[in-house]
Amino acid sequence: MISLIGTYQCTADVKGRCMLPVALKTQLSDILKDGFIIKRSVFQPCLELYPMEAWNLVMQKMHTLNRFVKKNNDFIRRFTAGVKVVSADASGRLLLPKDLCEYAGIKKQLVLCTAVDIIEIWDKNKYEQVIDDAVVDFADLAEEVMGNTDKDEVS
Repeated sequence: MISLIGTYQCTADVKGRCMLPVALKTQLSDILKDGFIIKRSVFQPCLELYPMEAWNLVMQKMHTLNRFVKKNNDFIRRFTAGVKVVSADASGRLLLPKDLCEYAGIKKQLVLCTAVDIIEIWDKNKYEQVIDDAVVDFADLAEEVMGNTDKDEVS
């Protein structure tokens, strides 16, 4: 499984293509040929770019859901709304689908932010606003998520 690192500012051209930064392209070099899945984020006004391997792991979980339970069907429909397959061209550019960019409010300036094994794609202004808004609560969130002393402690 891949662990991606970094936050990168990029510019989309008039056709909606975004050049992958060299540092990110290097991290993705072994999986670029497999392509990606791009989709709406569940929790934030951004897009999520899944390397195909990471997407396949998510789909394995989806296959365990009972489709005869309405909430499962509703979840699957919403989770996969607007999902598209994308790949980097020979120059290392990704074509960001117009409908998904409209959903996320992505214009020309954007941020590629790694989140473990996926890449979030944000409109630059929205990303900065979300980061600024989260500063106040981040210490409490970090303690709640990572500071659980009931589990084995990492030293």
